[in-house]
Amino acid sequence: MRFRDTSRRRGHRISRGNGRQKDLEGLVMDRYDSIVVGGGVNSLVSASILGQSGKKVLLLEARDQIGGLATSTEFARGFKCNLVHDTVKWIDPRVMKKLNLESHGLELSSPEIVRTALDTNGQHISFYRNANETAASISNHSEEDAKAWKDFTQYIDNLTHFLEKLYELTPPKLPNIGIKEALSMRSMLTPVRKHGTRGLVDLMRVVPMMMPELVDEWFKNELLRSAVSTAGIHHLSFGPFAAATGFNLLHQHVQSHGVFHHVNFVKGGTGELANAVKLSAESANIEIRTHAKVISINVENGICSGVTLDDGETIQADQIVSGLDPNNTFINLVGPSKLSPSFATQLRNIKYRGSTARIHFALNDLPEISGISEDQMGTVFSTSPSIEYLERAADAAKYGRIAEKPYVEFTIPSLINPDFAPDGKHVLSATVQYAPYHLRGQNWTDDLKDQCKNNVVATLENYIPGFSAQIKSSAVFSPLDLENKFGLTEGNLNHGEMTLDQFFFMRPTISSAQYKSPIENLYLCGPGTHPGGGIHGTNGFNAAQEILKQ
Repeated sequence: MRFRDTSRRRGHRISRGNGRQKDLEGLVMDRYDSIVVGGGVNSLVSASILGQSGKKVLLLEARDQIGGLATSTEFARGFKCNLVHDTVKWIDPRVMKKLNLESHGLELSSPEIVRTALDTNGQHISFYRNANETAASISNHSEEDAKAWKDFTQYIDNLTHFLEKLYELTPPKLPNIGIKEALSMRSMLTPVRKHGTRGLVDLMRVVPMMMPELVDEWFKNELLRSAVSTAGIHHLSFGPFAAATGFNLLHQHVQSHGVFHHVNFVKGGTGELANAVKLSAESANIEIRTHAKVISINVENGICSGVTLDDGETIQADQIVSGLDPNNTFINLVGPSKLSPSFATQLRNIKYRGSTARIHFALNDLPEISGISEDQMGTVFSTSPSIEYLERAADAAKYGRIAEKPYVEFTIPSLINPDFAPDGKHVLSATVQYAPYHLRGQNWTDDLKDQCKNNVVATLENYIPGFSAQIKSSAVFSPLDLENKFGLTEGNLNHGEMTLDQFFFMRPTISSAQYKSPIENLYLCGPGTHPGGGIHGTNGFNAAQEILKQ
C-alpha cells in the first residue's frame, strides 16, 4: 500500500483551519466511515477490524512511523533498540486469529528461561517455562519454597482465567444495568464453572492485595519474594506495599498458560508486531498516513464530525476513533469548552503519574554476568534483592526524586536479533523504576538524565563488574521524553495508572468505559480503556466490536 493523500477529489472547495476557503479547481473532500487517530498497536487493530467489515477507514499518525510503543529504531550509529517494550507479555488470541498476524510475518518466541532474578553472590533464581525447572532453581535457596512453586503458579493461572473472560467484555454502563448488559457478561460463568465459587473468592482476595501479603502466604526466601513482587509493580508509580498490586500481577499473567513471568520476544524486534498489524490493516484496504498530526477533533453541539490536521486540512468521517490517552483526546484535541462539566471533572481525576524511564546502552562487547552463560542471556534480568529494596526505590518517586538505587529490568536484544548491533558489539536495554515525571524542586534536564543513567550503571555494576567500561554510547528516555515523543500524558505507558479505581467500568471514566465517549460519534481504543496497558491489542479489538454494533 502506498502512503498517499486521497483526502481530496474533484468537485468542491476545502475548508481550511484558518477559516479561509481555498479553491482547488473543483477538488472535493473525501469522506470516511471512520478516522483512527494514532498509529499504535490498538489503533492499528481497530482500523484493521473496521476495514475488514467493509468500512472506509483512514488512520492518521503524527510521527514518521507507525507502531507507537511497539517501535524499534536506531538510537546510535549502527545500534538499534526497542524504544519501550523489549518483550510482549501476551497478545489477545482473538487479535492473532482475526488479523491473521502469523501470515503477516509475526514470529514470537518464548525462551526456556523467561526471567532471571539476579543475586549479587551469583546465586540467581531462574524462572523457566517448565515449573519443575524453576522449582529446581528455587531449591538452591529454599526447598520449602521449591515445593510450593508449582501450586503457586497453578493458583495464579486459575485466577487469570477470570480476567481473560472479563477482558473480552465491554464494561456495563452503571448504574443502570439491564438484562441485555447482564446477559453480555454470561461468559464469566465459564471460569466459575471451572474453578467454582472458591476461585471467585480467591480472585476477590488477591486483586486488592499488596505484594507482601501475597508472598507471605507462599514463600520465605527474600530473593524469590521480591522477584515475584516485581510483577505487581510493573510500570507502576507505586511500590510493592501498595494495595491492589495483586491486580497488576494478575494483569501481567493473562494468557500466560501457567508460566510465571512469561514473555515473548518478537523476531526482528518489537516493531515487527506493529508491522504485522499494519500489513493486516493494508490487506483490509486501510489508508495510512504518517506525518499527519491531528490538532483538533471537531465537535459541535455534542456531535463529532471530523478532524483537523496541523496543515489546516479538515477531514470528515462518521466516526472518530482515538488511540490517544484520554487527556490528549478530550482536553487537548476536543477542548474543555466542548465537554460537560461532569465529564471534564472525571477526566481531571484520572491519575497518570508516569515513573518509568528507558535507557539503551551501546556496548563494545557482550557483558559478563557471574553465574550466567551466554546461552542463558537471551531473557529478561531483574535487580530486586528484597521487597524492602523495591519499596525504598518507590519511596523516592513518592517524594519527587529519582531512585538512587533503582529497580532495573534489562534485556540484551542484540542476542535475540543480531542485526541490532555491529558484529561483536551489543545492546543492553533497561527499564528503570522509579524515575517520576513529577519532580520536587527540579526538572528533567540532561544533567538529571545523566544522574539517572549513572544510578542505573552503578546498580548494574553490582551484577556486571566493569559494565561502565563497556559502554560506547547511550540514550536516556525520561517520562518527559516519552510524553514528548509518543504523546503520553505524564509519560505513563499505560495511558493511566493500573489501579482498582481505574479498572473495568471506571476506565478511563465511568461515563466512557464502553469505548464510546459522551460525545456522539467519538470512540476510544487506546490502553486508557478497559482492560488497560500493554501491546496486547485487546482494547482495540473490543473498541472495534463495539463500534460495529452501532
